[in-house]
Amino acid sequence: MNVALVDAGGANIGSVRYALQRLGVESTLASDAAVIRAADRVILPGVGAAAPAMARLREAGLVGVIRSLTQPVLGVCLGMQLLCTRSDEGNVTCLGLIDANVQRFGEGQGLRVPHIGWNQVKGIVPNPLLAEDANEGWAYFVHSYAVPVGAATLATCDYGGEFSAAVRHGNFFGVQYHPERSAAFGLATLRNFLSP
Repeated sequence: MNVALVDAGGANIGSVRYALQRLGVESTLASDAAVIRAADRVILPGVGAAAPAMARLREAGLVGVIRSLTQPVLGVCLGMQLLCTRSDEGNVTCLGLIDANVQRFGEGQGLRVPHIGWNQVKGIVPNPLLAEDANEGWAYFVHSYAVPVGAATLATCDYGGEFSAAVRHGNFFGVQYHPERSAAFGLATLRNFLSP
C-alpha cells in the first residue's frame, strides 16, 4: 500500500504517520505532484488555519493535482475543511470537492470554542469509511470551524447543534475528528479507508 501524506503544513502529520505505522502501513510526506498521483491512497492532514494551508497548496502547485485525483483521498480535520467550497476562516476559497461552506461555531449556549475533546460520532448513511466498528463511537476533536450537515454528510456530531463529522463525494472523504488520536474508533476509520 502506497500512501502519500500531502504536505500542507499540518501539525498532525507525525501523529497520522504513526497511526498508519500501527496499522502496518508506511507513508510518504509529499509535495511532489508525481508522488501524490502515483499513491494508492492520499491523506490530506491538517491542523492550523485554512488560508495559510490553501496558500501552501497553491504555492506547491497542488490545487489542480488534488482536484484531479481518482484514488481514495481522506481529509483530516482542517484537511476535511479544505475539501469544501469555501471557509469562513479567512473567507478563503478551498478545493471545491465537497459542496459546503465551512462555518465558525457560535459561542452561545455556554459552548467553548474551539471544540476540544471527545465527542460521539454517529453514522447516518451506509458507507465504506465508517463500516462496522467505525460506524458509531467516540472520537477526539479540536476545531473552531465546522461543515454543516448536507448531502455529503456520512456521520454527524453534536456540539450546540449537529455538524458533519465525516463527509464524502465520490473518491473524496473527510473526517473532522482526528482518527490518529481517537483510539480504536479512529484506527478503524483509517483501516476502512485503507481497505481495497
